[in-house]
Amino acid sequence: MNVLLIEDDRHIARFIAQGFRQEGYTVELADNGVDGLHLATTEQFDLIVLDIMLPQKDGLEVLTELRGMGYRTPVIILSARHSVEERVLGLKSGADDYMVKPFAFSELAVRCQILTRRDQAKSLQSHQLSYQDLTLDVLKRTLFRAGQSIQLNQREFSLMKLLMEQPETVLSKATILEQVWGYQFDPQTNVVDVLVCRLRVKVDRDFEEPLIHTIRGVGYVLKSEY
Repeated sequence: MNVLLIEDDRHIARFIAQGFRQEGYTVELADNGVDGLHLATTEQFDLIVLDIMLPQKDGLEVLTELRGMGYRTPVIILSARHSVEERVLGLKSGADDYMVKPFAFSELAVRCQILTRRDQAKSLQSHQLSYQDLTLDVLKRTLFRAGQSIQLNQREFSLMKLLMEQPETVLSKATILEQVWGYQFDPQTNVVDVLVCRLRVKVDRDFEEPLIHTIRGVGYVLKSEY
């Protein structure tokens, strides 16, 4: 795990960095908000540990700017400010967790592990589409039905992804042409019918329940009959 630690207190920064490195993590350090913001936006990190009271730009400003950019990496705030109002403000600004100084490193390490596991799980879920017993991994470009691997070529994969992104929604031939081929064909072309037929053979042939259906005169839909 690669951690960005933004902390201006050298003693605390050294203490935290040493603990993370003993856990096998790599650590980048910044002792002010400007440098911390620059590192966060130019390098890849799995987690940010962020002090609030920083020179040049305080931690809440850094956090607000990052979240405003759509930055999704988990952030844990470390702060000597311990009031409920301060903790609420930190969480509302986009922090995933808030720890009050002084703290035990063992607790910080556990909270970091929990946050990164949760983030990894979210990332995995966002890369997978599921419907009934179908699972499509968008990154690995793999399709499984009831645990059985189904090999797809590029166009078949694109169509399967389109259907699984909008299950139980009828997709017209025009929509499929535009989304799968990316440009317009003669509406009378049969390339969509041919592609759907090939995909249906792969997805439905060896299973009792068909999932890809033709809605005559309208289009195609991924749905369960039960």
